[in-house]
Amino acid sequence: MKDYLIKSNAETNPEYGCNPYERPIEEHIAKGIINLDKPSGPTSHEIDSWIKRILNLEKSGHGGTLDPKVTGILPVGLNDATRAIQLLLTAPKEYVCLLTFHQDVSQDRIHEVFEEFTGKIFQLPPVKSAVKREMRTRNIYYSTIYEIEGRDVLFRIGCEAGTYVRTYCHNIGEALGVGSHMAELRRTQIGFFNEKNHLMTLQDVTDAYHFWREDGDESFLREAIMPMERAADYLPKIIVKDSAVDAICHGADLACGGIAELTGNIKKNDIVAIETLKGELIGAGHSLLTSNEILEADSGFAVNVSKVFMKPDTYPRFWK
Repeated sequence: MKDYLIKSNAETNPEYGCNPYERPIEEHIAKGIINLDKPSGPTSHEIDSWIKRILNLEKSGHGGTLDPKVTGILPVGLNDATRAIQLLLTAPKEYVCLLTFHQDVSQDRIHEVFEEFTGKIFQLPPVKSAVKREMRTRNIYYSTIYEIEGRDVLFRIGCEAGTYVRTYCHNIGEALGVGSHMAELRRTQIGFFNEKNHLMTLQDVTDAYHFWREDGDESFLREAIMPMERAADYLPKIIVKDSAVDAICHGADLACGGIAELTGNIKKNDIVAIETLKGELIGAGHSLLTSNEILEADSGFAVNVSKVFMKPDTYPRFWK
């Protein structure tokens, strides 16, 4: 639960918009995200296709691609939520990994090197990657060894978006001079989505859909699908007045005068989520000011809006 700073006392008109958890079931699906437990074998794109077919959707898309053999958290956005799922591209991630050394190495040395590979590290993306292959820095928030058995090491790693765990394992083996590789990998968290928050299998989703279609029971489907707003939960947030919503939907940047509340952790150039007083996700963009500067500003702009997820005319037009 985030703590919000009040910039301006404001109320929302119940005639417009809707609490994300109170949307009609069809809209709930169309603006929903499934926290899917990806099995080993299929590609992330194949998972998208299966979800689309199971739920009879026009489109679906995943956040944070997993290799075919990798299991775990794969958030899948449905219909209108496929664009909101892009917010997860910058979300921090967590994995549980099994690393295998190619030669024997002492446990003390293993612990030493894992400690060295925590914090800021340098990585060269693998040859088969979607990004330009050049050296870059990534933050490893923690790397916790659970068990060492022979040449196998089981550990949990929390890392910045864009970290390649396979490369991480390879580099540890190089640093120890014995060689190593990633034997198994499971993603356990990406942003808000983890193994405790409504984690669903493909069979769970299939069953929930049939309960709704055949028995009229939508409770299981509401359990399986979360509002797309959850994709922005890891970001700093700005809550706007009803009067500012439609202007943003039409492409306007967010003016300081339209802000009701905000989180206190906003820094300049942070990616921030913009929401209504009802909790609906309107858009996202880069902050032009810090939290304190926004609170003190009477005029000017607070956010350069780069993505809009809400359709225009959801709220009435207050601008000319």
